[in-house]
Amino acid sequence: MRLIRDLGRRKMRSTLTITGILIGIMALVVFGSMANKIDSLVRGGSDYYRDKVVVSAKGSTMGFGGVMSTDDAARIADVDGVAAVVPSVMLPMSDESSGMNMGSMPLIQGQVAGADGGREAFPVTYAAGRALTAADEGRTVTVLGSDIARSLDAHVGGSVSLRGVPFEVVGILAPTLTAPDSTAQIPFAAAQTMFLTTLPPVIAERLAPDEVASSVTVYPEPGVDPSTVADAITAALPSVSTMTGKDFDEQIGSSVAILNAILVGIGLISLLVGGLSVVNTMAMSVAERTREIGIKRSLGASRLRIRREIVTESAFIGLIGGLLGLALGAAIALAANEAGRASGTILFELTAGTAATSVAFATVLGALAGLIPAWHASSLDPVAALRYE
Repeated sequence: MRLIRDLGRRKMRSTLTITGILIGIMALVVFGSMANKIDSLVRGGSDYYRDKVVVSAKGSTMGFGGVMSTDDAARIADVDGVAAVVPSVMLPMSDESSGMNMGSMPLIQGQVAGADGGREAFPVTYAAGRALTAADEGRTVTVLGSDIARSLDAHVGGSVSLRGVPFEVVGILAPTLTAPDSTAQIPFAAAQTMFLTTLPPVIAERLAPDEVASSVTVYPEPGVDPSTVADAITAALPSVSTMTGKDFDEQIGSSVAILNAILVGIGLISLLVGGLSVVNTMAMSVAERTREIGIKRSLGASRLRIRREIVTESAFIGLIGGLLGLALGAAIALAANEAGRASGTILFELTAGTAATSVAFATVLGALAGLIPAWHASSLDPVAALRYE
């Protein structure tokens, strides 16, 4: 109560100081939540590429922009160390995608279900319905990621249009917070036919639907290093490029780490500016309470007690600003996610760790900002302080 009463003496100044901390924490929470979402996508990608090799046409990007042949998959299967190969087709949901979902565009992916022989280790669960099976080949059925299902207002047993083709929904994935949330899985044959329509006519007229693929997923034999298999594949097929978990981490992970550092750095700078306002407020508070401090000292209050009172008050300012900033930042993140949920645009992921760290950092910053004024206050001569006007 004493802390609240002391802050109430300078309502305007205390309000402005708390607002400075609030804005800094709000920025830290918002940018930190954005960084968390990016991290989730990168971790999902890293988990997906671990223990496998994804092969695509040279010049393409992670399976986009190139055409492979199913004959390439047969040649890759003969490479030493390869246990299974799964040709697949991946293409954008539409030529003008409206969803963003932090860099993971809505996709259509087709491959023969079960062709991996149970080697796929990326975990998925189903919120409703079932997985695709090899028996679905030749049918127009789909399993939708959670974001895709939400944006299309789809449900199991209903129908959705994928690039103008109606598909029956047989399953909906539970949220994974990464790429599968924005992917529609369809049988391989249906994806091949759809993929052919996206190619330039001069190329498409020379290909049969059952001959094309956009990438091949390779599962090494147990104990074989994926990088070794990748090198053997590129040696056997110079026209392809490979991606392993190590490659993904080096190419994507390092760039994302820099981006996340920039995002969090912006929030920290905003918060440090708010911390300077705490220093100013506490310095002026000490000046205004010089006579009060002199009376306390003359009555026997120790220097340590004076310092503790000032530091506690400044830490309390940081705590209030931190809690209010967390509430505002969380509200912004929640509102933005809800506004974009229908289109699959999920930008923020606020974790308990981010929330706790933000409030703790604001409180510690407030305490540190009060150290210099507290030291000055405890160093005042009691007699001189009593005479202060």
